Amino acid sequence: MLPGYSPNKNLGKEKFHKSQHFDYSHGVPFMVGFEKPGIGGELLQGQKPKLSVGGGSSVPSWLAFDKQVLCFDAHFQESVCQKREETYRVRKCKIYFFLEDETIQVVEPEIRNSGISQGTLIRRQRIPLPPPDDDQFYTSEHFNLNKEVALFSRTFTITNCDPFTFSFLRKLGLRVNAPVSTPEDPYSTLRKEMEESIKPLRPYERMDTLKQFLDHDRKVLRFFCCWNDPECASGVPRELVLHYFLSDDTIEIREVFYRNSGRDAVPKFLNRSKLPKHAPLPKRQPGEMTDRTVLNVFGPMGNKGRYLLDNLKTGIVNEEYYKDSDLTLGAVINVWGRKVVLCDCDNFTKEFYRSKYGIEDFTPVDFKASPAPKVAREVPPYNGFGSEEDSLCSCKGLVLKAPKKDFKKMMEKDRQGLVSNVLRFIGKMVSDNPVDLERIFIISYYLADNTISVYERTKRNLGVMGGKFLERGRVKKPGQELFKSELSEYIKVQNFYLGARLCLNAQEFELVDADEFTIKYMEENSEEFPMADIGIVISKLKSLSEDKQKEIKQVLAMSDPENTGVIPYEPFRKVLEGAECQLSEHEIVTLGRSYSVREQMELDLGLLLSMAQERLKKSHFESFPDMTKAFLYEDRGRTGLLATSGARTICKAFKIPLPDNLLSEIFKRFENEAEELDYNGFLSRINWRQNPLPPLLPDDAMKFYVDGNGEAVGPTLKNITYSILLDDAFGKQE
Repeated sequence: MLPGYSPNKNLGKEKFHKSQHFDYSHGVPFMVGFEKPGIGGELLQGQKPKLSVGGGSSVPSWLAFDKQVLCFDAHFQESVCQKREETYRVRKCKIYFFLEDETIQVVEPEIRNSGISQGTLIRRQRIPLPPPDDDQFYTSEHFNLNKEVALFSRTFTITNCDPFTFSFLRKLGLRVNAPVSTPEDPYSTLRKEMEESIKPLRPYERMDTLKQFLDHDRKVLRFFCCWNDPECASGVPRELVLHYFLSDDTIEIREVFYRNSGRDAVPKFLNRSKLPKHAPLPKRQPGEMTDRTVLNVFGPMGNKGRYLLDNLKTGIVNEEYYKDSDLTLGAVINVWGRKVVLCDCDNFTKEFYRSKYGIEDFTPVDFKASPAPKVAREVPPYNGFGSEEDSLCSCKGLVLKAPKKDFKKMMEKDRQGLVSNVLRFIGKMVSDNPVDLERIFIISYYLADNTISVYERTKRNLGVMGGKFLERGRVKKPGQELFKSELSEYIKVQNFYLGARLCLNAQEFELVDADEFTIKYMEENSEEFPMADIGIVISKLKSLSEDKQKEIKQVLAMSDPENTGVIPYEPFRKVLEGAECQLSEHEIVTLGRSYSVREQMELDLGLLLSMAQERLKKSHFESFPDMTKAFLYEDRGRTGLLATSGARTICKAFKIPLPDNLLSEIFKRFENEAEELDYNGFLSRINWRQNPLPPLLPDDAMKFYVDGNGEAVGPTLKNITYSILLDDAFGKQE
């Protein structure tokens, strides 16, 4: 530093503001900035830096110190005049300092029988310092342990504080003094000694029932009882339920009434009260039975009378009442002259006696007579009018009621969206007529109500008119008597499987095929259809003899000369049929589906577009011009291509009525390797107004059944991996 030069104090400073020191109050100017700093926040001469907690945070104090209070233990001494027992009194109090607004509250805890008004001594407010600094207020740095503070001319000595206050003062940088003890008050000490030495001449007998009520409230012992009424002509014992309330040792008894018992249903057999053991009791005079006995009574009757309690209880009338220890199974209690037998109890009562009295034997007393055998109701035979269920309901009561249906099953198995819950089979007639052998029937089983319908498909040049063969309804099993008392048995869903023979409308049918939904439903519910349970079918193969197993292995190996482990389905089926494995056609199909080789099925574009146009036509969808405008708006470059995700979003915006799987398959035909869709070709091909396609045939509609992986899951099976089947059924070959 050169001589004559000094450092510039303003270098690095950013604040040069000046604090406001003057203001107006009621039109009078006065100075308000005694403690405010100077220019740039620098302290003036004589000012001390304020202590802060939180590292100088800019958060206001009312938010930073919200609900934070400093608590100090203090006392002050008060002189007592004109009293011989004491000359001064030490009064203990609590000093609360609220950090959010620096207000103070002084509270004196109330002491019983002190004779002085206690509570809040100083209400919450800012308290000024004693003169000559009465223009300032108390802050947190004015408080410390073993220090006297003057609050409104009353001196308080701070003795101790709570842990939060101690930690806060330490964070402020204050040195907290050691806590001191509060001096004893001579008069309070004298009163305490007198109270401890007093021994009452007539001790008050305290009857505390609150503890029993609080411990056992809402706890009730329940016993099942019986009472043999001697006046009852039938001699049937009357059933009672006894409730013992543990909260006050009272008993309540209710009678059990059955329908058509002939007795009046009174509310209670015994009202809730204490039950004496030796009832009926002699009549007592008023005041003869009391909780406490009185030795002498003198003075006027009423509030000004005087009495002395008799500690010896002379002339007291002791009456015994039933307690919980008297109630045990098999015991006979006296209910005002009626002998009631305790026969049984509930689980809570058993646990109570097991834990309190250690009782383990709770054998009930059998008092009920064995029920009379029910007389079998003879039902008249069916007369042929209406259904059998309806005729049976007319025999069960005078009021005719329709037979109840299984509503829950109907709601669960009814059609839900694309799931029809209808099992469809292809059946053929079992007949010697060659014309009947060529007829094809679609047999439908409705799971919602167990009904069956048969529809015959029309075939050219057969000479038989197709159409409805059997109206939808339940079908009885053949060979049953018509006019009988029992309900007839109907064909159930378990009777349907490939290879099964059913008699429908006096004609026998054989089930030869089924649609994919039917096969899948039977496999998913294999507990109802054992023919579709692969585990049961494999167990049947395992139960074959060793010679039969070797024969099957040799025949399957001969069908695979190249030893690839895969053979077509037809040779596989013929081998199992010829080996006499006692497997039905459906069980063979189950094996074939489980061990089949899945192949990717390529669907025809014309088939997909025909299905799409048919759905759009049925839904009357004609928003193709608007969709073209939407595609052109999204195609900024006018390339005729748009991302497949964007195209799908536009289709969803127009609510195009096509399933997601069908829409995805069509998108694949019109997108390139970059997953961009040719929207012009897509909209042109699905437009059923401008480019209509031939109507879709029913056989073609069945082809579009693919699973989530896009694999063909139709009933047609091609190749079977018999090597894996042999390993699972007969063990691995060495």
